[in-house]
Amino acid sequence: MKLSPLVLASACLFSANLFAQTTLIKNVNGYTMEAGELVQFHAVKYKDDIIKTVYKQGDVLPAKGDMTVIDGQQKTMLPGLIDAHGHVLNYGLSLLRADLMSSKSEQDAVAIISKYANENKALSWLQGRGWNQVQWPNKQFPTAASLDKVIDDKPVVLGRVDGHAIWVNSQAMELAGIDKDTKEIEGGEIVRDSDGNPTGVFIDNAMSLIYSKIPTLNDEEVQHALKIAMRSLASVGLTSVHDAGIYSDNLDAFKALTDDNEMVIRINAMLDVTDPQWRQQIAKGHYRSDDDMLVVHSVKISADGALGSRGAALIEDYSDKPHHKGLLLHDPADLTKLIKASMEAGFQVNTHAIGDNANKLVLDNYETLIKQTKTSALRHRVEHAQVLQLDDIKRFADNNIIASMQATHATSDKNMAEDRVGSERIKGAYAWRTLIDNGVVIAAGSDFPVEYPNPFFGLHASVTRQDQQNQPENGWYINEGMTLTEAFNSFTIGAAYAGHQETLLGSIEAGKKADFILIDQDIFKVAPEKIWQTKVIDTYVNGQKVSF
Repeated sequence: MKLSPLVLASACLFSANLFAQTTLIKNVNGYTMEAGELVQFHAVKYKDDIIKTVYKQGDVLPAKGDMTVIDGQQKTMLPGLIDAHGHVLNYGLSLLRADLMSSKSEQDAVAIISKYANENKALSWLQGRGWNQVQWPNKQFPTAASLDKVIDDKPVVLGRVDGHAIWVNSQAMELAGIDKDTKEIEGGEIVRDSDGNPTGVFIDNAMSLIYSKIPTLNDEEVQHALKIAMRSLASVGLTSVHDAGIYSDNLDAFKALTDDNEMVIRINAMLDVTDPQWRQQIAKGHYRSDDDMLVVHSVKISADGALGSRGAALIEDYSDKPHHKGLLLHDPADLTKLIKASMEAGFQVNTHAIGDNANKLVLDNYETLIKQTKTSALRHRVEHAQVLQLDDIKRFADNNIIASMQATHATSDKNMAEDRVGSERIKGAYAWRTLIDNGVVIAAGSDFPVEYPNPFFGLHASVTRQDQQNQPENGWYINEGMTLTEAFNSFTIGAAYAGHQETLLGSIEAGKKADFILIDQDIFKVAPEKIWQTKVIDTYVNGQKVSF
């Protein structure tokens, strides 16, 4: 990567000012993973951005000399945590838009967007996200009619919590030219009333009918949202994120921030195959910034939709909706072509698959194409791997496929998942223990902004299989829970391994990047139900404290 003279000068200034001395952080209660085992330490010495020495029990600390010495005051230190599946730009935008995550009913959601509209009168399009009809009393999809009662002069577009459906008002449909005669889009659904009129909810590929009419963000707006997102992510202890599907303009914004030394956390970005320029992007090969703050060596493909909106592709009908099997977002032949082209280009393939049919199709493709392209070493991934046939689980380890999973999806979905798939299929859903017992590497994430990005919420859910109200009492299918060490591994070295960065990140070891966090409680000693309450005191990336 070529840097301008101005950037080179600022980089040199940054290096001289911030990396002038060796630093020792002592008196910490440290935990890290080492050769698959949890180990403890009490001090860390690093120079520039690289860890030099980790001091374990009985090790004598060096004389101060010209080192900077920081007293950790017996706070718990962990490696910087890694989210293996999030959406950075969407998260940043969610912090700038109406937040419907807490809405308790359709009427409550309408009140929230109405208040947002009154506070943001200059906006030409009103946007928000986070509604979830499953959490509402009637469990029914909302309608444009309820939005029209409070906002009829501007378009309103509100994303469902999973990002696989939108709820809009009549003004948005009118601007998009949508009416009773609008044809369905393959891989999508326009929800209609008994007379065939669109009700205001669009699922999966049908969302493009509305999204295509929303003005695009300019470069400054994209960079602003990314910076807001990265600082927020650092505040909950994340020092690296695998950004699950980005477009060329998003990548350009990350590169600009990298060149300007404004990357707050590390980004391992996946190129989205729905980007019109994705083939040109993979033709350029892998990208790695000089400071390892930005890497690109994978692609993101989405095979199906989500369970909550009944877009996840199932082999048999939904248990709560006869004659409906969900949605495949690509024709099976096209899915094969996308996977093969990506593998042949030398890119790791990370495919979203939630329903058992989508997972089977992806695994079928991987099993055949990995052999054809000889790319087992690329560690291809299934993103979510949410509802699996039990017979398919063994195929992960057999083909060196990583399960990139999100623990809080289980505790968020527990109230509807079994309704969707029934008592038999649920046995292969959110099946972390079965996967681990079959030798599968699990990389943990949150899928933010679908879920909150706080990794301690994920650690808690991994171990307890409970929500933050400690429900259900003994955990939801607790037989599929992880030990805390396994969960910790999935957010550290497991996630690093999934991103081909295990020699750089994921543990506090000599030779690795000085990425670590200090937290307010010892998660290995507190009661499991209190893990989610952990607060991050400090986050360090490249040995430097991040300001939140």
